[in-house]
Amino acid sequence: MRPNILVIMTEQHRADCLSIEGHPCLLTPNMDGIGASGTRFTRAYTTCPTCIAARRSFLTGQFPSTHGMVGYRDGIPWEDPPTTIAGALTQEGYQTVWIGRSMHQVPIRQRFGFEQIVSHEEYMQWLDRDQLEGSGGYFGGGPMHNDWTARPWHMEERFHSTNWITNQALRFLDQRDPSCPFFAVVSYYAAHPPLTPPAFYMDRYLRAEIPDPIIGDWASPPDESWHRTGAGGQVVDLQGEALRACRAGYYGLINHVDDQLRRLLNPVNGIQRATADNTVVCFISDHGEMLGDHYRYHKIMPYEPSARIPFMISAPARMQFQTGGVCSEAVCLEDLMPTLLEIAEADTPATVEGRSLLPLLRGEETLDRDYLHIEHAPAHQSLTDGREKFIWFVADGREQFFDLSEDPQELQDLIQSADHAARIDLWRRRLIEELRDRPERFTDGEHLIPGRTYQAVLERT
Repeated sequence: MRPNILVIMTEQHRADCLSIEGHPCLLTPNMDGIGASGTRFTRAYTTCPTCIAARRSFLTGQFPSTHGMVGYRDGIPWEDPPTTIAGALTQEGYQTVWIGRSMHQVPIRQRFGFEQIVSHEEYMQWLDRDQLEGSGGYFGGGPMHNDWTARPWHMEERFHSTNWITNQALRFLDQRDPSCPFFAVVSYYAAHPPLTPPAFYMDRYLRAEIPDPIIGDWASPPDESWHRTGAGGQVVDLQGEALRACRAGYYGLINHVDDQLRRLLNPVNGIQRATADNTVVCFISDHGEMLGDHYRYHKIMPYEPSARIPFMISAPARMQFQTGGVCSEAVCLEDLMPTLLEIAEADTPATVEGRSLLPLLRGEETLDRDYLHIEHAPAHQSLTDGREKFIWFVADGREQFFDLSEDPQELQDLIQSADHAARIDLWRRRLIEELRDRPERFTDGEHLIPGRTYQAVLERT
């Protein structure tokens, strides 16, 4: 009997923002339950820390350099995409649906293999139609889609996108075709700004003891000019009420999703009742959020708050996966497609570059992978195996090296450490080899060449 597959995807959700990761104040019992009943991957990464590229990788199992989106650029049609995870499962007889925050691809209403889409655009239309007059729509509270400012949601909670997406997911479960298995992606807009959770959740974290930003010894505070960017800047020095409100809004959005997941996952009227305990549940995000750490806000950067993501998979007992497994192998979004296709006993297209994690889920063996390549145009090219990380900034050639095993918060840059010179040289040579055939000509085969200008969409030659 082939299992149903439910993928829950949050947006801009950093991996340490889970109670099970030891967060000092954030409550996420339902997200935690997915990892505790299955396997939690503690070194999971997005290979391009931005929405369009990361979601392409999720959909295709391909790395950014293959699918062509190596940074952020909106409005670019995805021409001739390969077989997606939804397309492969549709061919296998699965009922496939994407619900909520869009795939963020163009054309916006293209289904990319899904039989049905219940999109965030439909939510916005519903909100504009049914909100109270004068509410101002989704952004009526003031904070915008990349701002660090925060305030409570300015309408009744029932109008919040998190509630609407959960309602749509429950509606699908009630109306689905019971004669075949389903593949459903429930994609939440949270914790992407605007940082406007319902008042209950904002107040909870305004009362809490908010952790201070993580500041590495290599990070320098910005000068006063950072204020010129207003609330939408990526280089910040958040302190006092600005920091407290920003983090309370961010944590509140995640806690709100977690409470709504209880509706979806509970055995009374949620997924278990609807599917007779035959559902694989995955919890992931597309990328993280710097949240003021190292004087940065937003995503893009190769640092752990931006690039490391939640990644958890649980399955019915009959599948004999680990219970409470914690895996420190370096994994990525590209790995989810081959994993789920193997679980569904479906063939994996030759275009897929990710690795199936099924052996790890069963606790059988390690993953044969030396490193993951993380990039974002035009900023950086980086490599990590989850234990060490090498970063090269393309514009000026600046390098960084972190020992994540000893320094998981990247507090100490070891690039000048004589004790680590051999390891640094190994990672530099690995990056040279990784970039050898790239059209941007980042290397001559012997050295990394700084100063190359390049775009978010890879230009083939």
